[in-house]
Amino acid sequence: MKKALITGITGQDGSYLAELLLNKGYEVHGIVRHVALEEPEHRLWRINSIANRVILHPGSMESYGSIFNIVEKVKPDECYHLAAQSFVAVSFEDVFSTFNTNINGTLHMLAALKERAPRCKFYFAGSSEMFGKAETIPQNEKTLFHPRSPYGISKAAGFEITRNYREADGIFACSGILFNHESERRGIQFVTRKITDGVARIKLGKQSKLLLGNLDAKRDWGYAPEYVEAMWLMLQQGKPDDYVIATGETHSVKEFAQTAFNAAGLDWRQYVEVDERLKRPAEVDLLIGDISKAREKLSWQPRISFCELVKKMVEHDLERLS
Repeated sequence: MKKALITGITGQDGSYLAELLLNKGYEVHGIVRHVALEEPEHRLWRINSIANRVILHPGSMESYGSIFNIVEKVKPDECYHLAAQSFVAVSFEDVFSTFNTNINGTLHMLAALKERAPRCKFYFAGSSEMFGKAETIPQNEKTLFHPRSPYGISKAAGFEITRNYREADGIFACSGILFNHESERRGIQFVTRKITDGVARIKLGKQSKLLLGNLDAKRDWGYAPEYVEAMWLMLQQGKPDDYVIATGETHSVKEFAQTAFNAAGLDWRQYVEVDERLKRPAEVDLLIGDISKAREKLSWQPRISFCELVKKMVEHDLERLS
């Protein structure tokens, strides 16, 4: 039985990935913060249904000793490094914490694997935010990085650390450059979930307005459960490599809001207001991925459409709040 170690197992991607690996017969281990085990009803809700099938290890990505001990104990065959401070807005407010968690956490994990599980295959969760102000459209694996946020910079650093361990130390290390991917489990602080939650509250009479920032920002939005399949596929290849995972379509925040309100039978123009305070100091205007490589080498492509994704999220929030 293969053993997989997931950092960030309590997050959106981590929970879906854990379910996928369990269904494939893996022994699944996850690293969680000590506080998560103290407040399981609040912090472990995404993995409640599989809590008795996964093995959780308290630890901190900021502590090399902590990560080293877990790797030595588990000796994983595959490691999926998803843990990060992943909210772009917060990265502007707390640069040091973002860098410490995202950069050092990646370095700690790879260093520990090199010492105690050198044959373990490693996946790094990259991000389309690394492209930032991209010079080419759409973006592929050869597009130069121009991150526009501390979060994007930290992910670009993690990408380079991962590539260096692959090239210099022979570690089977891959990076998935994942474009925005959403689901019913998305954190409420992210704009997509903020929209669908707001739509549900307005529909149910619990809220009257929805405040948003830049309505013209365009993103490539996909469905998270499909994206974790791509993560797994990367580690099943004969050679390690990096892959862009996206839909190849782009939609604006305005389109997302309009689609979400339509799903609830409402006119978005009656409820959405722009709040200048919610706009980023340095905006990323257009991100759209080219998945030619993933389609050819991984036989991967998205199945859920943009409209289906938005509808799923709205219906979930309506049911949750009813």
